[in-house]
Amino acid sequence: PDVSLRGAFGHALVLMVFFAVLPLVIGLVLAAAINHGKVRGLSFFRTVIFLPQVVAMVAIGVAWRHIYEPDGPLNQALQGIGLGALARAWLGDYTWSLPAVGFVGTWFEIGLVTILMLAGMSRIGRDQYEAARLDGAGPVREFFAITLPSVRGEMAVALTMTVIAALKTFDLVYIMTKGGPGNQTSVPSYEVYHRAFELGNVGTAAAIGVVLTALIFVISVGIQRLGRQD
Repeated sequence: PDVSLRGAFGHALVLMVFFAVLPLVIGLVLAAAINHGKVRGLSFFRTVIFLPQVVAMVAIGVAWRHIYEPDGPLNQALQGIGLGALARAWLGDYTWSLPAVGFVGTWFEIGLVTILMLAGMSRIGRDQYEAARLDGAGPVREFFAITLPSVRGEMAVALTMTVIAALKTFDLVYIMTKGGPGNQTSVPSYEVYHRAFELGNVGTAAAIGVVLTALIFVISVGIQRLGRQD
C-alpha cells in the first residue's frame, strides 16, 4: 500500500474541517449576530469580509508563508505579548504545518460563508422573530428554531463550495510547503502534480485524479441531497 498516498487523502479530510466545517460554524454565528444586531455599514463590512475571495490564492499563500516564517510577524507578535514559548517554525513543524495551512483556508472561506448566510437570513421575515419573542424564545432558541432551518439551502451551497475547495487545494500547499515537511501537508491534488511532473509517473497521477474527481462528485451530490430534505 502507498502510505504517502493514504496520508494525502487523510490530510484532505483534515483540511475539509478547516475549509468547510469551521467556516460554516463561524460564518453562521457571525451572520446571525450581524443580522440580529442590525450592524451599521453592512455593505462595507460585506465587502471587507469577502475581500479574500477576490485575491489570487498564490498571493495569499506568499503572504501567509511570510507571516509563518520563524522571524515573521506571527512569532514576533507572540514574543511581544510574552508568549515566545509558543513561537515555532510553523510550516516546518511536523505537528503544526497542516493546521497552519488549514487556518489559512478557514480565514479565506469565512467571508464567502458569511455572505451566503446573510443572504439567506435577509429573507426571513421579522414577524417570525417577533412571534418567537412573544412566546418567550431567547436568541439561542430563535437561532435553532427559525434561522437555522431557513438557511438550509445556503448551508448546502456553502458546504459544497468549501468542501470542493478543500479537496482541490493545490496552489496553497504548493506555495506554502510543497507538501512538506516530509509528506505532512501533501494532499491528493499536489500528489497528482508531484507524481506526473516531478516523478514522471503519469499513470498513477491520472488514477489519483480520477479518484479525486469521483470523491468530489459523490460528496457534492450527498450534500445537495441532504440540503433538499425537509
